[in-house]
Amino acid sequence: METFDVIVVGAGFAGLTAARELSHRGHSTVVIEARDRIGGRTHLEEHLGRNLELGGTWVHWTQPYVWAEMGRYGIDPVPGPDFIKAYWTVGAQRHEGHADELMELLDEPNRRLLADARLYFPLPWSPLANPAVSEIDGITLSDAIDALELPDEQRRLLRSFWALNFNGTLDQAAYTQALRWCAVASGHWDTMFEACASYKIDGGTHRLAEAILADSTANLRLGHQISSISQDESWVIARTADGRQFAAQQLILALPLSVLNEVDFQPALSLTKRQAAARGQAGRGAKLWIKVAGRQERFVAFGPENAPLNFVQAEYIDDDTTTLVCFGADAAAVDVDDIQSAQTMLDGLVPGLQVLEIAGHNWVDDDYARSTWPMHYVGYLTQSLAELQRPEGRVHLAGSDFANGWGGFIDGAIESGLTAAHTVTRHLEHDTDRNRTDSRSAARPALSV
Repeated sequence: METFDVIVVGAGFAGLTAARELSHRGHSTVVIEARDRIGGRTHLEEHLGRNLELGGTWVHWTQPYVWAEMGRYGIDPVPGPDFIKAYWTVGAQRHEGHADELMELLDEPNRRLLADARLYFPLPWSPLANPAVSEIDGITLSDAIDALELPDEQRRLLRSFWALNFNGTLDQAAYTQALRWCAVASGHWDTMFEACASYKIDGGTHRLAEAILADSTANLRLGHQISSISQDESWVIARTADGRQFAAQQLILALPLSVLNEVDFQPALSLTKRQAAARGQAGRGAKLWIKVAGRQERFVAFGPENAPLNFVQAEYIDDDTTTLVCFGADAAAVDVDDIQSAQTMLDGLVPGLQVLEIAGHNWVDDDYARSTWPMHYVGYLTQSLAELQRPEGRVHLAGSDFANGWGGFIDGAIESGLTAAHTVTRHLEHDTDRNRTDSRSAARPALSV
């Protein structure tokens, strides 16, 4: 049994940020991570001859938390390419033109779809401040798009655009999530889209995660999966699958929503938390890197929303090869190890390219993720978010799934980690039963707790 002031479960950006803040305040902290690395649903790894982001990647100047963290550690943003050519497939008809032409097709439909973003979310980082949000939280994004009564080509293109944004299907995707996302991007859809894929972190996401970790005195324990968490009026105890035990006064659970129910809680989490975890998030798609032969033009391509890959972007252009980043709405439809399948999928979007190598990671089948970036189902915002943000005794949830602002982004994870750290600090400072000194000198808690 090891004893600390705070246990942080999960070494993604939320957990690392929370641990840094708590250690800066003098609280003894341990970070327990099931993987053999830090970063959570971000993962920089060498593939296809370069370091590639297999998970979360992009940052933006409209995202205050991650932008401030980069400034804190002297890490610059790296701008992405400006695109020249565009391909888009609607039904069986393939089109090509300048990238500006594609953006024009998306402009007016997105303006109409998102016109009420700031009306419903006048304070974007307080998403529940406007009671009227509850009136629209049952509307699916699919229905909201169809209600625009667009010409068929624009309707199909708009649906594919949002299948990309959600990294999932639209039939249960929350319209409120689309409005929230636009609202935090100052109410402009093109700024929102720019935030999705325009700036990366110099040195990769791992560089920022390592900087946060290095600025902390927290203990890091890799390769230990938490199997159960129990608490009473004095202690919270986390047990690992291999029998290790950690005790503390407070615990921050910085795990994705979709894996919460795989931890045995005693007492159990609230019914609302358990139901939200059972449903999970709409982000259940795929991200695939493809290296093709030849020096290609800077291009983007949209396919049908239900295509295995419905978006392709030329990300790195070298002398004799081009590396593409691709997305699809259903992880089950994309084998990240099958080159021939990748060739077939790419032929449906941009014919004439020769696939050389591929790389990717199936986050939906990942036992520690079970989802890609968090995008909400209908009802999540008004029925689940407040309860998920409410501490459960000595247990506090943190992560991009529970953010007020840029949910689904690194920025949201950092925001949530900061919030959890501040809440835990208040609990520790007002704990009249045990202060930090007493907790380190007192007898270890009973294992039967």
